[in-house]
Amino acid sequence: MLTANARTRQLNVTCTSSVDMELFLHYSLIPSLLIILVLSFLQRRKHCRQSDDTSYLLGDHFGIIMPLDFVGTFSNRWSYGIAFGATANKVMFLFSEGYQPLQVPQWAQAFVLLIGGIEVGLSYFPFFACLSSEFRLLSSILGFCYSLIWFVVTIVRISQCPHGQFVGRYEALLFNWPSLLCLAFLLGRFLHLFVKALRAHLGWEPQAEEKPLLEVHQAKHVKQLLRKACPQERKKSWFQARVYDWDPCFQFPSRMIGTIVLAFICLYLFIIIEFCMFVYVRDELDVFEGKLESYDAFMNQTGTLTPTILQVKELISISKGVWVATILPASLTSVSYLFHILACYRKHMKRLWAGNKHFLPLRFHNPSPTASVVAIARYSGWQIAYILWGYLIIHVMQSLCGLMIMYGLVLPVTHHRGLEMLRGLGVGILTISIVVGLMILQVWIAASFFLQPKLGPDDQQKPLALNNRKAFHNFNYFLFFYNVLLGLGACLSRLLISCILGTWLIARIDRTIMQSGYEGADMGFSAWIGMLYMDHYHTNPVLVSFCHLLITSHRERKLKKSVRYWCLDQSAGPRISARSRTRWFLLQTLINNPRLVMLRKSKSGHGSWELPRFCLTCSES
Repeated sequence: MLTANARTRQLNVTCTSSVDMELFLHYSLIPSLLIILVLSFLQRRKHCRQSDDTSYLLGDHFGIIMPLDFVGTFSNRWSYGIAFGATANKVMFLFSEGYQPLQVPQWAQAFVLLIGGIEVGLSYFPFFACLSSEFRLLSSILGFCYSLIWFVVTIVRISQCPHGQFVGRYEALLFNWPSLLCLAFLLGRFLHLFVKALRAHLGWEPQAEEKPLLEVHQAKHVKQLLRKACPQERKKSWFQARVYDWDPCFQFPSRMIGTIVLAFICLYLFIIIEFCMFVYVRDELDVFEGKLESYDAFMNQTGTLTPTILQVKELISISKGVWVATILPASLTSVSYLFHILACYRKHMKRLWAGNKHFLPLRFHNPSPTASVVAIARYSGWQIAYILWGYLIIHVMQSLCGLMIMYGLVLPVTHHRGLEMLRGLGVGILTISIVVGLMILQVWIAASFFLQPKLGPDDQQKPLALNNRKAFHNFNYFLFFYNVLLGLGACLSRLLISCILGTWLIARIDRTIMQSGYEGADMGFSAWIGMLYMDHYHTNPVLVSFCHLLITSHRERKLKKSVRYWCLDQSAGPRISARSRTRWFLLQTLINNPRLVMLRKSKSGHGSWELPRFCLTCSES
């Protein structure tokens, strides 16, 4: 009799779906290219070609469409993030190198993966292009239709073969529900954009304004800098004080939101795939245990191998239990890293905005512009890969720690050797305590007998001036031989701590695990720093506000100039010229700041300094 799970696996071996997702991915390039051509035709080029160019017949059509601004996009952030989430399944195939559209030799696999990545990006390009297009009415229709095609094909694929060979029932749904949820959200989003665009087209709503250069949160940040510091801080909740404090003057760009959403979904899929591999290995180990039992029964006449076989079976059983038990803490650790990366991004960006670079290694204070441009393209993909590999490494490390705890503490108690375990544990703790105590004793002796007294009563530490020199040299001589042995343990502890911290922080791309002076060898950290500088130079609120003021004042001057020429023949009463207004402002500034008079340039032909002449009612001719 077969179990329910075995019957499900046997049924799904012969399950064939009418939809091949890889083949559909190839065919999806056709509507994708059509949508790209339509949107590109509608996109206008700002600078037309010369009339003698052969492409002048196209006019100013066929401009380059941009799927997403990876630097300065703060609107539609969650829509872009969900669009990234819809690509999670294909990203996991690329990560596992399971998607290879061409069969080539081993040395050309890198080019095949590049082609596969371009094909996947091209197939999902319409999602982002339709979200960022200025032609809302048509792009919403195209985006809705394209999302509906993917949604229907995925539903058909799941409904025809819902079960799998590893998890069992509803395995396909377990793998594809995040992508389905993202596609459903995109359908609703495109429908909402269509309704808004249609109402604006019919005149029921005002037309959407042009995207402002200065975002609202950036303006709030600059106002906060200009505002005087309040002596009383606002009251914070427990969550804001200990976990995360919201900042209304800061927003994460769309790139960071999309990276985190995609990392969450890819991490979920990676955990499911890992569990499927565990189920496969567990079944193989069960078969191996059965063979061991058969061999033990066959060799039962001697009984010499029975203890060894029991130990192997015990190791297999404990390993399986520890691996399952450490899935949750490893997952929570990786998830906490994702949130912590966002918090570190905000903290580091604010420090760079304030001109503080002390938190960075010295060699990263002036990074290469070329490296920063490349880093903005690398960061998102590398962050996801670091999270996935980091989860696996952390899971392995936690499993090894679990095995040590089981064999060091739990199994001796279950095997009625608790007193022996406690005796060994007590001896180990006592040995470590004595070693640490001797190290602390050396520090106390040095502070008490070999340093001169404090220079003043307010000094916190004694000066670095030796006292009792003869006793100090004898102290060093007799402890020299002991410190050699102590250094051996310190060296091993250094290696152990480095391995633990390195494996524990392998997923943290915002923190280098290299020693000081070797940070450049950490390519992930270099990508993080380059990405920070790229955002710092292009989204600094003070710089953006300054550019916004320049553009606004330039537009106002052009508007005033055009209005002035239009009103030349109309009597508008007394007018004040721009020169007179400037002289008046200059006079007020010099009266309020008399010392500036000495710094003014002298009038040509005279050696004296004078205040500006001003007129209140003169006008320009």
